[in-house]
Amino acid sequence: MAPKPPSGTSSRAWDAVTPAMSEWVLEAMSSMGFTRMTPVQASAIPLFMAHKDVVVEAVTGSGKTLSFLIPVVEKLLRLEEPVKKHHIGAIIISPTRELASQIYNVLSSLLAFHPPSAAAINPSEDDNAPRPKFPSSTLKVVPQLLLGGSTTPAEDLSTFLKRSPNVLVSTPGRLLELLSSPHVHCPQSSFEMLVLDEADRLLDLGFKDTLQNILRRLPKQRRTGLFSASVSEAVDQIVRVGLRNPVKVMVKVKGGSGVDDKRTPASLQMTYLTTPPLHKFAALKRILSSVQPTPLKTIFFVSTCSAVDYLSAILPLLLGDDFLLIPLHGKHQANVRQKNFNRFINSHDPAILLTTDVASRGLDIPSVDLVVQIDPPSDPKSFIHRCGRAGRAGRRGLSVVLLHPGREEDYVSFLEVRKTPVVPFSPSITFSDADAATATATARKAVLADRALYDRGQKAFVSWLRSYSKHQASSIFRVADLDWEALGKAWGLLKLPKMPELRNFTGDRTLGVSLDWDNYAYKDKQREKRRKELLQEAAESGAPQSKPNKRRASESVAWSQQAESKNKKLKRREQKKSKHDKARWEKMTEEEKQKVLETEKMVEALRKKNEEERRLRRAAAKAAGTKADGDDDEEFQGFD
Repeated sequence: MAPKPPSGTSSRAWDAVTPAMSEWVLEAMSSMGFTRMTPVQASAIPLFMAHKDVVVEAVTGSGKTLSFLIPVVEKLLRLEEPVKKHHIGAIIISPTRELASQIYNVLSSLLAFHPPSAAAINPSEDDNAPRPKFPSSTLKVVPQLLLGGSTTPAEDLSTFLKRSPNVLVSTPGRLLELLSSPHVHCPQSSFEMLVLDEADRLLDLGFKDTLQNILRRLPKQRRTGLFSASVSEAVDQIVRVGLRNPVKVMVKVKGGSGVDDKRTPASLQMTYLTTPPLHKFAALKRILSSVQPTPLKTIFFVSTCSAVDYLSAILPLLLGDDFLLIPLHGKHQANVRQKNFNRFINSHDPAILLTTDVASRGLDIPSVDLVVQIDPPSDPKSFIHRCGRAGRAGRRGLSVVLLHPGREEDYVSFLEVRKTPVVPFSPSITFSDADAATATATARKAVLADRALYDRGQKAFVSWLRSYSKHQASSIFRVADLDWEALGKAWGLLKLPKMPELRNFTGDRTLGVSLDWDNYAYKDKQREKRRKELLQEAAESGAPQSKPNKRRASESVAWSQQAESKNKKLKRREQKKSKHDKARWEKMTEEEKQKVLETEKMVEALRKKNEEERRLRRAAAKAAGTKADGDDDEEFQGFD
């Protein structure tokens, strides 16, 4: 149990924590507007500061980030001696780039109130400029952010060697690459704390092997904290990361009866709207207009990346000019994801983030008013996290999940059993066939203007169906119950795609559209030229010229162009990067060039060495008929 606060103080007052926090931390909390601790902070901070391993489960938006950042900072600043150069004192692992960046920014904001650390984080760009002078023995926290895709491993290692950070905030893959360097040290004498944020998500995303390799490089004697909104559902696996008698902290919200536990903030109203398939997207405008005042920050969740790509071109036409719609998904390049994420959080006009579950976990997006789940998530655990993007830190929020009439309405009872009850959306919305017809016509007009958008729509619909068919609540979400024609029209499709699921479909595959497919063109002139060339080649090859075969040939062109188009884009990207690297190289001094070359050689040598070690371990294990990593009980044995 957490130590009791001094008499006469509130258990949630920042100065009531035992052991006491530093004065500068109290000043930081006051300046940031955090007048008192949230329940999870009041429970977790004293335990983590008191050298306890913790497993923390708390509703989304409850202040978990500061629950581990404050103990990490306090621990490192209370050491008898500073962490040695090129040694690491603490590591914070996050499942996504966006969440890692957010943690790093919160940490930087906190350390801005600690002058020695602030000076180390933001050194003057002018080497000759006067800098604050602190005693050589002054302890400071110097963090480094590691993100795959934004920098190269060589650049990260170079930064580490130059700045010698003692806290790493990272995604798993890039962290493992850095820890593999012989110049990066995590000895028992230096390493203090490990934090896994959104711990169950790290496992869900397939980072098990990477985490095992990271943990083998860390000392066993350390403090470890696991933080998530749903730790309990993966606790049997994640408590094996080396925790020693961990204290479990569970902070939940009482339901309306005061008895049942909820797993979402009390300030968040969770609702559902039964929406006929034909009105799937037309209903979105009605929802936005019925919420008063007009939501400034809204998130639309869909199930697949392809759906984001297609709907980002269609939905703005249906919603009008009142909202800025910004796409975000995991297959975007790292710089595109960061740019779009920043556009959304910094927008002063009403904005909508159209995204997948990549934005459902951990991200603290300020002031989200409304969350609409256009597609219920395949994994029921994601439902809580999606809703929790709104109603954070006591702010009022609203979430709506769209359900088709009939069997899908059983999802309401399913959620209630999982202690995430939803109520009907209010005010009630009436659906007009005229509105749905207008939405379909608007979407089709855009699709008819460019065959590329037709291709994206077909791919998006197929990927959406595949996701729907894999829903864990398969007895509720059944492909056999779908109204294909209504859904196809709602998506603005010109015809239903060919799929095994439609093998026995006897309805109208053309969706009422009559089109000259041979003359249906791409806006991109080069792509259209290539399509016609392929049509001509097919005709000259002696293939039957019946209308159906000609149509199939013309329809297949779009898909064959994808690989070629992707290769061209990749080549242009490589040329652009090469040009940028050349310009940067020419600006370097000879000494800087030599350091870069040495670092690149070092990284390449490390990779070869690690690969050779892995090969030898596998060979030895195979010869011995054992596992490559051994069976020593003292060593970390991995996850179930």
